[in-house]
Amino acid sequence: MVLEAVVSPHTRRNYGKALDDLFTLAAGRPLRRALLMEYRAAMEGLSPSTINVRLSAVRKMVSEARKNGMLGAEEAANLTEVPNIPQKGTRLGNWLTREQARELLAVPDRATLKGKRDYVLLAMLVGCALRREELAVLDVDTIQLREGRWVLADLEGKGRRVRTVAIPAWVKQGINTWMTAAGVEDGRLLRAVTKGGRVKESMSGWAVWSVVEQSAKEIGIERFGAHDLRRTCAKLCRKNGGNIEQIKFLLGHSSIQTTEHYLGSEQEIEIAVNDNLGL
Repeated sequence: MVLEAVVSPHTRRNYGKALDDLFTLAAGRPLRRALLMEYRAAMEGLSPSTINVRLSAVRKMVSEARKNGMLGAEEAANLTEVPNIPQKGTRLGNWLTREQARELLAVPDRATLKGKRDYVLLAMLVGCALRREELAVLDVDTIQLREGRWVLADLEGKGRRVRTVAIPAWVKQGINTWMTAAGVEDGRLLRAVTKGGRVKESMSGWAVWSVVEQSAKEIGIERFGAHDLRRTCAKLCRKNGGNIEQIKFLLGHSSIQTTEHYLGSEQEIEIAVNDNLGL
């Protein structure tokens, strides 16, 4: 009931995990505020953002139960008043320098079919700032020629916002090489490749994440995911003089403020304001 009311596959997975953990903790006990506070306390070792997402899943469940007549309005209100964990400061996340991005792109063995696929996967994340689910479901038909250059046309992203993303020439070159070698003409661009070299019909978002994680480990970087390459693209665009409004369009954000927060625009790490105190 709860998961069916959620559009995003990523959110659906997170909510499913949150509710599974809650039901395990409850062990048959009725849903009460005291139980939810116990659940909140049990997540102490997690980051505030993760805890708050899981509490959102609980609120969604309570809301759906109220709408379906399984809970009264007063009881539902009491259950949804469990407070979030306050977050202090701005979490910038991870990203790569230009040199690290080049190292990462050099990891796949492009003499192999899988290596050609992995190169395109990494290149589209860092070159086009795609989300992993967007990349996993990307169809060949999305690649179109517009105004004299190749783009991902009318790409539907988070919140069902539609955007068009320019494809850098070096990324398109990698796409062409992969498509020719794998015999991909239509359908999903990226496909799973078996150990025997057989190309399947698709690959999952988790498979995309796994390729990124393993490739990052090859250059000595732990706990690095697909979304960090999206952030890397945005950061490199900005450092190269990219207009923040154009970066907003690239990322598919709904507002400039979201993009500024995403870039950590208020805090410069590489050349920080306190580097030159004269002391």
